[in-house]
Amino acid sequence: MSDFQQHPVPGRPASGPAPRVELLVKDGCHLCADAVAVVDEVCGRHGVTWQAVDVARHPKLAERHAEEIPVLMVDGVQRDFWRIDPARLERLLTGGRA
Repeated sequence: MSDFQQHPVPGRPASGPAPRVELLVKDGCHLCADAVAVVDEVCGRHGVTWQAVDVARHPKLAERHAEEIPVLMVDGVQRDFWRIDPARLERLLTGGRA
C-alpha cells in the first residue's frame, strides 16, 4: 500500500469546499478492507475525493491510533474507528441533510 492513495471522484460539483476525508489503514487489516469499501461507496455517491493513509509510514499516527485502526477522519477530526458507520459518514458529507 502506498503512503497516500487518492480516490478521486469524477464530476464532483463545485458547491463549496468538499470535506477532507481520510481513512487510516494498515496492511493485513480485515476491518480496513471493510472500511475502504464503505468509505469508497459513500464518498463516491456524493462525489467526495478521499485518501487512504497507511499508518505504517507515519509512526506518530500508528502510535496514536494503534488499537483503533481503521480510523475515519473528516476535516482532521476523528469520526469513527474499527467499523465505519455509513449513515454517520453520509451525514458528515451532507451537513446532516442525508
